Amino acid sequence: MGKYVVRRLLMMIPTFLGATLIIFYLSFALPGDPTAGRCGERPCPASYVEWFRSHYGLDKPFLVQYGIYMGRLLTGDLGTNYYGNTVIHELAIRYPTTLKLAVIAIVAEILIGIGAGILAGIRRGRFIDSLVTISTLVVIAIPVFVLGSLAQMVFGIKLKWFPVTAGDGTWGQLLLPGLVLGSLYVAYVARLTRTNLVENLRADYVRTAYAKGMQPARAIGLHALRNSLLPSITYIGASFGALLGGAIVTERIFNINGVGSLIYRSISQRDGTTLVGAVVVIVVIYMVMTLLVDLLYGLLDPRLRHE
Repeated sequence: MGKYVVRRLLMMIPTFLGATLIIFYLSFALPGDPTAGRCGERPCPASYVEWFRSHYGLDKPFLVQYGIYMGRLLTGDLGTNYYGNTVIHELAIRYPTTLKLAVIAIVAEILIGIGAGILAGIRRGRFIDSLVTISTLVVIAIPVFVLGSLAQMVFGIKLKWFPVTAGDGTWGQLLLPGLVLGSLYVAYVARLTRTNLVENLRADYVRTAYAKGMQPARAIGLHALRNSLLPSITYIGASFGALLGGAIVTERIFNINGVGSLIYRSISQRDGTTLVGAVVVIVVIYMVMTLLVDLLYGLLDPRLRHE
């Protein structure tokens, strides 16, 4: 296991370098002038534009800018945005809210998604199976901005069960947007769990367990369900890494001051430093989550552990 971890960590280095290079290029290749709107309705003076580009290194060639940024990044410096705030500070005040939102979505994935998939798989061909299949298909078909606006109107405005906006970002205020954010993942987890469970229930080792007199609950829980959850666990781990990157649409609908809103603001204001710093952190989190999922996968599957 130790060699596998070391090998995976070494593989993450070129992945990180390649991802940062692409992110850096795309961020600073965005059309528009970052000084637009900084001097009111009138264009900024040429002297200010020249100082701005020199101060933030925008007048240097691309590879030189990238080299300077990577040198700072290796020391833990994500840079200073165009408003004089450090990117680390901007992320630090927003990540707790995004983390709460991601936790709510992940809990919904585990409890609702896996639970619905197990019920549908065990009751294959019955009413509950059809209900789960149709419900998840409807959720997948509806765009998240439609689902979020509809949930906000029904549960927030009409029924008044939840706050309309996130406000201070408490757990109660983030419950509805967290469920909206996790709805698509819940649907995929339910369908994935159901499909794998149905397939494993037909496998020879499950029929052998039944032939030996093993109780159905034990045969399903000990054999079929454990193998069926492996793909779902992989998907949940990957989705958690994605959720920690923020959700631009959901955070905009519910007025959440999270990482997604920060990324949206940095794009609209052409703030490449903030955009690159935020996305670099997301890449690191995603790679770490993928590594943890692979390690957990090996612990759950003896075949992979022996390999």
